[in-house]
Amino acid sequence: MKTKTLGFIGGGRITKIFLNAFQREEAEFDTIAVYDHKPETSLSLQKQFPRILPVGLSAEAAAQDLVFLAVHPPVMMETLEKIKDIVTSETVVISLAPKISLGKMEAVLPTKKLVRMIPNATSFINKGINPMCFHSSFTEKEKESLLKMLKVFGKNIEVEERMLEGYAIISAMLPTYFWFQWKKIAEIAVKTGFTEQEADKLIRQTLRRSMKLYYNSGLSPEEVMDLIPVKPIGEHEGEIENILETKLLGLYEKIRT
Repeated sequence: MKTKTLGFIGGGRITKIFLNAFQREEAEFDTIAVYDHKPETSLSLQKQFPRILPVGLSAEAAAQDLVFLAVHPPVMMETLEKIKDIVTSETVVISLAPKISLGKMEAVLPTKKLVRMIPNATSFINKGINPMCFHSSFTEKEKESLLKMLKVFGKNIEVEERMLEGYAIISAMLPTYFWFQWKKIAEIAVKTGFTEQEADKLIRQTLRRSMKLYYNSGLSPEEVMDLIPVKPIGEHEGEIENILETKLLGLYEKIRT
């Protein structure tokens, strides 16, 4: 499977993440066509990634060897209808959206070279964990070829389609549950006398060591948590746990059906 041209339909966050991954690894393609319904979005991307080609129609992006569908589920079926006459039986189409199954894609598009992927923000630095599900038409050799090309994104793993939405909740969105807290702790650290640089270094080091303790110490989660006697927000743990379970399982049910 030789891929010389790429097309992105949708120029939002994940397209930026993937383009940055390609740029960091100096991956070369004859064409990287990017379409967004807001022309200024793809033009803005071109300032950051000069080698891309902003195009005015989704059909132009869909005419490439490999096409990434970087649109939200509510507009996915509409997008498929717009490109169905441009995509050929040899086009590889990778959907980056939850909810819309391979079966629904196959019902519209003439190609069976269909893939679903749940992208990960850490692909921005080539360290993503991206689950992928392939249409049954792919041979093992074709899968290996595509996975090799996409290893620029990080670790890409083949999973059952039924697991993709779970990966969205437990992996792809995981950093958002913590990043704002790290930022707030850094702000608090400055108020206690640390410089921003000192706070960032200390928090980063502590987080790394805490992960090793939790997962590699041989202790149970309860035993690890019992190592620190003072828990300043302990009285709110139940409330936080309830928010996590309610919000995350609620979103899971919404995106998987």
